Amino acid sequence: MMNEQNFPKTLLEAVKYFADADNALAFMVQIRWPEGITCPYCEAGDPMFITTRRVWKCKACRKQFRAKVGTIFEDSPIGLDKWFPALWMIVNMKNGISSYELGKALGVTQKTAWFMNHRLRKAMQTGTFRKLAGDVEIDETFIGGKARFMHKSKRATFGSTGFVGKVAVMGLLERDGEVRCQVVPNTRRKNLEGVIRKHIETGANVYSDNLPSYRSLDDAEYIHKVIDHAREYVNGHVHTNGIENFWSLLKRSIKGTYVSVEPFHLFRYLDEQSFRFNTRKATDADRFIQASLAITGKRLTFDKLTGKEPAGYETSH
Repeated sequence: MMNEQNFPKTLLEAVKYFADADNALAFMVQIRWPEGITCPYCEAGDPMFITTRRVWKCKACRKQFRAKVGTIFEDSPIGLDKWFPALWMIVNMKNGISSYELGKALGVTQKTAWFMNHRLRKAMQTGTFRKLAGDVEIDETFIGGKARFMHKSKRATFGSTGFVGKVAVMGLLERDGEVRCQVVPNTRRKNLEGVIRKHIETGANVYSDNLPSYRSLDDAEYIHKVIDHAREYVNGHVHTNGIENFWSLLKRSIKGTYVSVEPFHLFRYLDEQSFRFNTRKATDADRFIQASLAITGKRLTFDKLTGKEPAGYETSH
């Protein structure tokens, strides 16, 4: 798709590479139109390129368009010289990058960087119909601030003990494979069972702790084995250490980098951490290209992001 010999391998190289407007546009074109440039409005091919304005004009419908049309960058005044380094950073920094850090690095406001971060997370939302198979670990966790750290007005609403005020998250990990995460209303059987049956292939070996909600898995559909954490954490192949390691990475990212995450946006942070985990064996350049290939058809407006208009399909996979 591109000359890999000249393609950047590090962040510094990426900043220099995309600072060249021709490089940035050429990369965008290869990502956006791998089979040749077509009009996003009428799909006609062979448009005319207006060099002075760096836009194309369709010979069929006569409309003009830029490379950003139909991507997560659409209608953004931010140049590709900042968008691509931002994407490089968010996919390759193990614990992510906060809007304050990104804003300082790119020379934009914190609000702009926050919006950029969420647009980029949408590109990292890689839904798939493939079900997990083989050995699959399942577990649940709760994300949110501790009650004693809440402002007293929120503490009066949520309470001061237990998991009140936290968000329940279901996780499924195929050993040596992918992880899937999803926000759930609570950890009751009907909620967890629905996620499990949606994402795990029938006949798989399923490993869990002894949460009562998992007892319904003891049927012919799955080979369900339980580890009782009150007695032990590993019994041969029976354990949930892999998914618990992922929870550790996720919470380190949220608490250490983002500090506070609104429940309304939590699924986006799950998408971000899941993407990095699922591409953990790739190089920085390969991980960046994989995320870049997903920028098309995923527009996210500020109103949708802030809940001022319906978001459509905005749930975690």
